[in-house]
Amino acid sequence: MVIVNGEELDIAGKTVAEYLAATNYDPKRIAVERNGDIVLKSQYGETILKDGDTLEVVSFVGGG
Repeated sequence: MVIVNGEELDIAGKTVAEYLAATNYDPKRIAVERNGDIVLKSQYGETILKDGDTLEVVSFVGGG
């Protein structure tokens, strides 16, 4: 199990890119942190999620 934004999900073995493709997140407007470290967008396709990982996905919103 992987904890994503506080929720346990059965996505171990998938890449960050695979997980994001199954969500409504806009990849251009998010930042992803895995176990306390920022995942570069260029590494989404090669970063494999492992059992016990903690993932935080933060969406950026504009405003003024």
